[in-house]
Amino acid sequence: MSCADDKSLVSASWLATHLDDPDIRIVDASYKMPGVTPTATDDYDMAHLPGAVFFDIDAISDKTSSLPHMLPTAEDFATKVGALGLGDQHRVIVYDGSGIIGAARVWWSFRAFGHTNVQVLDGGLPAWRNAGLPLTRDRPVVTPAAFTAKLDPRWVRGKDQILANLDSQDEQLLDARAYPRFRGEASEPWPGRRSGRIPGSLNLDHTLLIDPETKLWKPNEELHRLFEDASVSLDRPVITSCGSGITACVLALGLHLVGATDVAVYDGSWAEWGLPGSLPIATGHHD
Repeated sequence: MSCADDKSLVSASWLATHLDDPDIRIVDASYKMPGVTPTATDDYDMAHLPGAVFFDIDAISDKTSSLPHMLPTAEDFATKVGALGLGDQHRVIVYDGSGIIGAARVWWSFRAFGHTNVQVLDGGLPAWRNAGLPLTRDRPVVTPAAFTAKLDPRWVRGKDQILANLDSQDEQLLDARAYPRFRGEASEPWPGRRSGRIPGSLNLDHTLLIDPETKLWKPNEELHRLFEDASVSLDRPVITSCGSGITACVLALGLHLVGATDVAVYDGSWAEWGLPGSLPIATGHHD
């Protein structure tokens, strides 16, 4: 069974026939690390889906935090999302220039703030291009909309909750980073962070969930096998983490696709946990 028929995903062919639906709003959620050029905004200006607005993950974040792109307050999220023309009544379709990275984060952000009518374009911009579908450089004319945001704490975990879980082991910790970073054998891209992982974490490189050629989600049976191979129990709560809370959302979406119902993201992820200090870390092979 393919994931393309899951209610959280839409195909390029489906979206092409629904571009003009009055309730649909399309969001380019592409993300790149700081300093990478061209930037995600540059890419958007060069080519994007017709009618798509750009969701800047770094801009729509908590500017009072020293950590990268932490969730903003509900009020700030509502204001900035509404300014993009995204309202309570809209079906939000999110895509990403690379296939999935930023799209999963924005999908999770909408759900964390109570907007469940949000879906991801399977394969993102690569799938759209591969289908020969139209792109534009024109920015849409946006009519501001009323958006209601209320944080649902079930979707988010903080440092203190992770610390408490080290003892309770009530929730499984699943790290989305590549295995060398998980083992502490590779340096972190965020400056000043230690190398390693949260003790007791499991590991599943987020890139394994996506077909490397098509950028489409792998079929459900493959996703099930990947989570099983990573020793994840789908009937137990899971907290996902990564370098800074972006690719953790890829795992959160993947878990959602295979039917897991109790999944949260550690928003600070390693950008917070890896700071110099007394927070415990593990290195080497799996615990």
